[in-house]
Amino acid sequence: MANIKSSAKRDQLAKARYAKNKAERSALRTAVKKFDAAVAEGNKEAAVSTYKVAVKAVDKAAGKNLIHKNKAAHKKSQMTLKLNGMAE
Repeated sequence: MANIKSSAKRDQLAKARYAKNKAERSALRTAVKKFDAAVAEGNKEAAVSTYKVAVKAVDKAAGKNLIHKNKAAHKKSQMTLKLNGMAE
């Protein structure tokens, strides 16, 4: 336990920030997994709708510095290739 009031507050803020970031990272992973599941299932309509949600989640994560902007671009590129590679 911190002895100084300011360090105790910093610790409390760090824990809150960690919890928020963890939840947002989890939501990002869930969105991407739902897209991957729709692609694996072969359902084009579901894949298109989950693709939009996943891309938005990736962009939000990059905007909040949860992931690097280049990682976000790579993820979006890979998802686009998967979507375009689906059989019509």
